[in-house]
Amino acid sequence: MWNRWKDNFRRFMVGRYGGDELNRFLMTAILIAVILNLLIRSRILIWAEGLCLIVCYYRMFSKNTGKRFQENQTFLNLRFRMGEKVKGWKYKIFKCPNCGQKLRIPRGHGKISIHCRKCGHDFMGKS
Repeated sequence: MWNRWKDNFRRFMVGRYGGDELNRFLMTAILIAVILNLLIRSRILIWAEGLCLIVCYYRMFSKNTGKRFQENQTFLNLRFRMGEKVKGWKYKIFKCPNCGQKLRIPRGHGKISIHCRKCGHDFMGKS
């Protein structure tokens, strides 16, 4: 009986989009909202959970795979840019006064000597 259900669902999903990174993010958001709702009991969170669940299932069962793929790519680009901003907080960018090459130095090391790999010039900077 279980195999019949699996086969029927597999046939149903042919040509449909399925899951992706954006759906995983939405499911994680739903899980966090459910846990928060257990603690603070908010109608807004209940509506947010329901809305996220509807969007997630709509995307999963959609036959417009091109549009869903584009949505996922937009989400991945946004996530990448946010990650790069967070990474940027760990480093300080210096410009070589000799050649203008940008150099990335970890923060928190105080005043240090910086060596440019492009031209070999040494200069001081505070990280």
